[in-house]
Amino acid sequence: MKNILCFGDSNTWGFIPESILEPQPRRHPHDVRWTGVLSRELGSGFQIIAEGQNGRTTVHDDPFATARNGKLVLPALLESHKPLDLVILMLGTNDLKAVFSVSPPEIATGMKMLAQMILTSDAGLGGRPPALLILCPPAIGDTSHLPGVGEKFPQAREHSQKLPRLYKAVAEQLGCGFLNTQDLIQPAAADGIHLDAAAHDTLGRAVAAQVRQMLA
Repeated sequence: MKNILCFGDSNTWGFIPESILEPQPRRHPHDVRWTGVLSRELGSGFQIIAEGQNGRTTVHDDPFATARNGKLVLPALLESHKPLDLVILMLGTNDLKAVFSVSPPEIATGMKMLAQMILTSDAGLGGRPPALLILCPPAIGDTSHLPGVGEKFPQAREHSQKLPRLYKAVAEQLGCGFLNTQDLIQPAAADGIHLDAAAHDTLGRAVAAQVRQMLA
């Protein structure tokens, strides 16, 4: 049995785009989320551990929400779920919020910090580091039709489109796997941030293909 930890934000959690303005967000069913698709595609020889959280950042404390800093929770997850064969990391979308005021290169640096934590950990088999696959998150779409949301993500589309090149450079420097989801999917028009069922399916299948190569 190979164990895979998927560490991400609301698009790993399964946030339904149409629920963006509702009091409580709704969630795609387990088998619809990309992590569920990944589990189905890989089959019984793999255990998929889905650790997605709405609003999670790479390395930033959110002043308006508690416990969203990925850097603080990642060590505990690596410890509690080991031994891990692979960690899949997809974060950076929430770092685009105005409240953090960070540039695309700084977001990539946050991703690099998380990647280095994984690659220097003892969370893999035999106390070695697990393999790592970095996913660059989808580009932000149009959010201007949503009251308050567009203001939270100024220049987010432009800045999110700069992330693939930067994330790829991090992956090459660290010698880990990389997949640019922006080549495959885009967020739903309903909110310009989150994935619909079709996008989850496409992403899950693409990740499964890459995982097979990495863990062959």
